[in-house]
This record gives sequence, C-alpha cells and structure tokens, in this order.
Amino acid sequence: MLSRMLGFGRRSFSTLSEQEILALAISSEEDDGRIYRSYADGIREQFPQSAKIFDEMAEEEDGHRAALIDLHRKRFGERIPLIRREHVRGYYERKPDWLVRPLGIDHVRNQAEEMERQARLFYSEAAKQTPDAATRKLLGDLEAAESSHETLAHKLGLTHVNEDVKAEEGETERKQFILTYVQPGLAGLMDGSVSTLAPIFAAAFATHDTWQTFLVGLAASIGAGISMGFTEVASDDGRLSGRGSPIKRGLTTGIMTALGGLGHALPYLIPHFWTATILAGFIVFVELWTIAYIQKRYMETPFMRAAFQVVLGGALVLAAGILIGNA
Repeated sequence: MLSRMLGFGRRSFSTLSEQEILALAISSEEDDGRIYRSYADGIREQFPQSAKIFDEMAEEEDGHRAALIDLHRKRFGERIPLIRREHVRGYYERKPDWLVRPLGIDHVRNQAEEMERQARLFYSEAAKQTPDAATRKLLGDLEAAESSHETLAHKLGLTHVNEDVKAEEGETERKQFILTYVQPGLAGLMDGSVSTLAPIFAAAFATHDTWQTFLVGLAASIGAGISMGFTEVASDDGRLSGRGSPIKRGLTTGIMTALGGLGHALPYLIPHFWTATILAGFIVFVELWTIAYIQKRYMETPFMRAAFQVVLGGALVLAAGILIGNA
C-alpha cells in the first residue's frame, strides 16, 4: 500500500513508448466507458433523461477506443500491451461508481466534466511525446473532442435535460435526501433530546451528583441511540417506500438520537451542580429550537406551530423530570 502511494513500481509517463501510450489510451477509454455506463445505470430509475447523457458519453468513449485500436493495429499489430492507469506514476485516477455512491445528479455531471478535462490533458501530453504524424493527428483530434467549447456532458445535457427536467431532477434528489437523512435524523434528534430530559434531570435533582447524572445521561443517550437505530433499520427496507438504504437511515437515526441526549448530559461533567444544570438547560433550549427550525426548513412545518409543539412537549418532559427528582 505504501509503495503504491509513493509511486514505487510505477512507470513515469515520459518513459512510455508510442505503443505503450496508445495502449494506455485504449485502456483509459475502455474504463471511462464503463464508468459512464455505471453512472447511467445508477441514476436511470430516478433521472432517466440524465441517464441518456451518460449512455451517449459511453458510446462516444467506445468510438474513441475503436479509433485508437485501429491505429494500434496498423502500426504495431494485434497485440496490445497491458498497461493501465495504476501502472503510470502521476496519472489521473478514476473512482468506480460504487465508491462514490449515492450518485447525486449534480455530482455525476461534475464528475463527467472532470473526467473530460483530465482526458484532454492526457491527450495533449501524449501528442507531445509522439513523433508519428498519424498518431499525433489522432491524439490531437481526441484532445480537441475533449476540450471543445462545450463539454460533451453539457452538449448532451442541452439535448436531453432542459431546465424543467433539471429542476424536476433536483427536486427528486432533494426529496430523496429528506427521506433518507432528514426525516430519520429529525426523528432521532427529537427522541434523543426530549425522551432523555426526564431521566437526566430527575437524576440530577435527586442526587445533586454531577458525575452520577452524567452516567445516567450517557447510558440513556447511547441506549436510546442503539434502540432507535435498530428500530429504523427493521421498520422499512426502503424498497416500497422509496426511503433509501435502511442502513443509512438507521445510522442517521441512531447517531442523532445519541447526540440529542448527550447534548444536555455532557454539561454534568462540570463538578458544580448549578453551573452544570443551568448550562444543560440552555442546551435543551437550543436543541428544541433547532428541531423547530429543521421542521420548518425541510418539512415545511410553520415555524410557530413547530416551535409550540416541540418546545411545549420538551418543557413538559423537563418539568416532569425535575418534579420526580425533587419528590
């Protein structure tokens, strides 16, 4: 791993022969075509118009590869050396689609343009290193194709993805983000912030021991996070509801639940009881108003109604904890 990171065992681009440069170009075009097809398959269900862009980009890469193979056949014969990106020091790398999922629509469009830019730079440098006229012409033509005034992604976007389609796809992606992350995270934050109020403040006022109160809060927060996370995973696999991966939702819910409880448990690491309690109360106030803001921002709930529901509910649970602790 270390040798790969430092470039040991790799060839410098300047040492490649013309045949090796052509072989590298062929393998690169083949990889890019596969990546574009993976992008198309990954977004086809939600963004069919944009998927057409990547289908056509893959076909374009196939055309480049075929032209390069024909040239190699004429100059060097049928045997193409095995040389790939990872064999060349400093050569640009490509991340397969399974490493960059989820495939956000803007992300894959930007990734496609970056791929085109890197390919243009490669053909520019390769042409400088090739004395053969026919090879230089082909590499120059490919450089021009990659560096045209409008990138292929942009040109195909004008054909398949107008502004209305882009707006529709953006709204679809936003809804998916809300279903997969915002809703589970909000549910977890609400549960963690509100449900742990009673045990934490009951323990605080019953014992006046900040360390014991912190331990109660830590146990309640982590326990609630684990419980909520597993509940979210088990409740819906996301296939029919369209809510996305249950693992992602479960992790989001569990983490936000734990954070919601830890927010007002951590102040009890302060040894002074009233200092810790006042700080915890202030954090509770911030948590509840943050929940109300998120409901307004993403769930389109009127702010005052959200604030009334969350703050009133939290206040009642807090009061219950204090009363029980003083009983």
